[in-house]
Amino acid sequence: MKFIKRNGHWFVALAGIVSLAYSAGLMQARLPGLPGATAADPRAVAEARELSTAFRDAARTALPAIVSIESKGKSVPVSGRDANPEDLLENSPFGELFKRDPGMRDLFKRGMPQQRTPTHGMGSGFIIDASGIILTNNHVVADAEVVKVKLHDGREFIATEVKTDPRTDVAIVRIQPDGKLPTVRLGNSDAAEIGDWVLAIGSPFGLDATVTAGIVSAKGRGMHITEREDFIQTDAAINPGNSGGPLINLNGEVIGMNTAISTRSGGYDGVGFAVPVNLARWVAEQLIERGSVTRAYLGVAIQPVDSELSKQLGVAVGAGALVTDVRPDSPAATAKLEAGDLILKFNGKEIHGPRDLQGVVERLKTGSKYPMQILRDGKHLTIDVTAQEMPKDFTLASSTTGSGNNKSAPEVSKGENFSELGIEIEAARPDVLKNLGYSGEVMGVVVTEVKPDSPAGIAGLREGMLIAKVGKHKVTSPADFKEALNSVSLEKGILVLVRTPRGGSHVVIRKDAK
Repeated sequence: MKFIKRNGHWFVALAGIVSLAYSAGLMQARLPGLPGATAADPRAVAEARELSTAFRDAARTALPAIVSIESKGKSVPVSGRDANPEDLLENSPFGELFKRDPGMRDLFKRGMPQQRTPTHGMGSGFIIDASGIILTNNHVVADAEVVKVKLHDGREFIATEVKTDPRTDVAIVRIQPDGKLPTVRLGNSDAAEIGDWVLAIGSPFGLDATVTAGIVSAKGRGMHITEREDFIQTDAAINPGNSGGPLINLNGEVIGMNTAISTRSGGYDGVGFAVPVNLARWVAEQLIERGSVTRAYLGVAIQPVDSELSKQLGVAVGAGALVTDVRPDSPAATAKLEAGDLILKFNGKEIHGPRDLQGVVERLKTGSKYPMQILRDGKHLTIDVTAQEMPKDFTLASSTTGSGNNKSAPEVSKGENFSELGIEIEAARPDVLKNLGYSGEVMGVVVTEVKPDSPAGIAGLREGMLIAKVGKHKVTSPADFKEALNSVSLEKGILVLVRTPRGGSHVVIRKDAK
């Protein structure tokens, strides 16, 4: 066994172990009568070889179109006196080894001379058009002054154009080659299923054209990495430098673009994420055609349907996207969508959660009308929605599960008591709403007190929240609230729409909640 250091990383050469195992194999083959010697199952060996052949063919198909990308940004002044120690260590040959050592941080801070260090990044990409158009991650090339692309055959080019979409972390890079380049085939990420074999290809730690194998671990993941998320999760090894490289199926077709990892070590921990190629292709087509991405929007805040909500709504867990708020003057407002509506289908596609809805809506053609199937107060309805272009300053809205904790809300006066729920409420006067931080036209009753161990407290209600709806009934006064309680059951659970200055969500108040 030999230890070798290259490019600042340690590698272990296992030649001695391999030779020993190989010699033992020859001995068993030559002396089949030795105790413990067994013959391999020919069928199992054949199946393993078939899988190996599939890996080989898929990699051979894709590799010629895989590129390495090096980006350089503006030089920034770095000195021992004013530099961030993490930045110094990151740019030093000992960064990985000593960056967590406080002593080394102090040493670098005292000893580094004044210099100008350019920002530097490395990643991967794949050619999607023979004229020289490459797909990669936004974070690989964002804010770069120079982007250098190295092809699989060793040729290098300086990018002539870079277009990015930070919302999805997708970018296209254009080079000007002599003649046509090999391209990869783009597959259908919607058809990929959990358990499918996949290969990740890229340049981890600068090791060009590295191929690793794994499976699709999950789909529809959101890790709060980008604003628009619908990641494919995989256990194929992904490391720094793999970003922007393809995730391919056994047909050699790209189903995703490797983007991020979840790690405690800083390297591969078995959990990687890729942008689905259907989303990446849609973004890339717009970046190529117009240089930016135009999205449609609905103008709603939404939340997923959990177990408690599913019982109240009479649907399966995860079915649809539940509307918690409608933005004024939005397509949703024009279509008269309401808080409490459950969006089940849009433009013929079934909706299973907020990400599903966002994915369908943003790709709609603006100015066109689309049917939406909703569940409102137990009735199935179909309404027409005219898609509009998303405003530039618009943030995709979806509320988090639960109602949040508004501990910092100002104190409000005592109100009418509902001991069975464990709360007190009062009318939402303009001065009270202003003091609590609400703006615009908001309606409901203000929660003035919540007993911690009460049904309302366990459900997540807090002082300063607004209750806007109880069951099917909108609430604008304590009298409305009291009347609405007559048509619901605490034992079966009460569906309540609550709001804070940050937004709204639906919760269920239940007598036996723990």
